[in-house]
Amino acid sequence: MDKAIFAAGCFWHVEATFRKVKGVVSTRVGYTGGKLENPTYKEVCSDRTGHAEAIEVEYDSAVVSYDDLLSVFWDTHDPTTVNRQGADVGSQYRSVVFYHSPDQKAAAIASKERLQATDRYRHRKIVTEIVPATTFYPAEDYHQRYFEKRGLASCRICGTA
Repeated sequence: MDKAIFAAGCFWHVEATFRKVKGVVSTRVGYTGGKLENPTYKEVCSDRTGHAEAIEVEYDSAVVSYDDLLSVFWDTHDPTTVNRQGADVGSQYRSVVFYHSPDQKAAAIASKERLQATDRYRHRKIVTEIVPATTFYPAEDYHQRYFEKRGLASCRICGTA
């Protein structure tokens, strides 16, 4: 199995989206890209730890490619907003691809460049960071599979899942 880490705003929405992808074996929501070890949700939400709300995706590359996962990532959020997704504001909601290998880095850069060259965002610049993966700290248990545990089909704020 291979792993990918993406940050695209509220991790509940992102996790629900990736869980539906054929070839995704498991997902975990958590925090990465910051300076504090073992951060809590409250600490990350303070916007002072430097962490992003992120999702770790374990996937079977014989079924789904990293490029396919990147497509899901781009379709899941607005990569042109700095530190914001919908009503969620703060650096923890920034758009980031955390790569594990030179191949993932190259694929992420190429994917971002292809998307920027389309008319999809016309005059808006994609601000998504593409950075090396660092320690991924799983979020508290109540955040894992949040919608599923609550019998929700989607996020009430963004209306999708």
